[in-house]
Amino acid sequence: MSAYIIPILFLVVLIASFIRRREPYGGFIDGARQAVDLTVNVFPYLLAIMVAVEAFRVSGASAYLANALSPALNAVGLPKELAELLFIRPVSGAGSLAILDGIYSQYGADSYIGRCASVIYGSSETVFYISTIYFSQSHVRRLRYAIPVALVATYTGCIVGCFLLRFF
Repeated sequence: MSAYIIPILFLVVLIASFIRRREPYGGFIDGARQAVDLTVNVFPYLLAIMVAVEAFRVSGASAYLANALSPALNAVGLPKELAELLFIRPVSGAGSLAILDGIYSQYGADSYIGRCASVIYGSSETVFYISTIYFSQSHVRRLRYAIPVALVATYTGCIVGCFLLRFF
């Protein structure tokens, strides 16, 4: 069934464009042009955040911060082995995937640490990446609470998710 979704969607768009008397090819070209413009406008923001994330990780600052804050994480029920994942996940999807792979290799995917890492990876978002994309294209300039609230929500979800794993 899934092999037919794209062709069906394609036909629905063609039929809708004919019903609305719009040129489907012209609409596609206009959309592609807007996507290229969006990419050109967003690229400097993405490059800046990717360089900052990689510098944070390669410098060892993320590992140092993870070790320093591991007692606080243990107090809320999160294993210290997940500290680096918790700090990299809101910033970088690829970096956190590499950390997740390392956790799986070292502790196993079925261990409590592996399952908790899966919950953290699957239930959280790259807050800074998404914020960079959204705020670079929106006219919102008062960002005072946006990122702190997103981070609190992310970490609350991680803590609750790992807590629930203890029972299942």
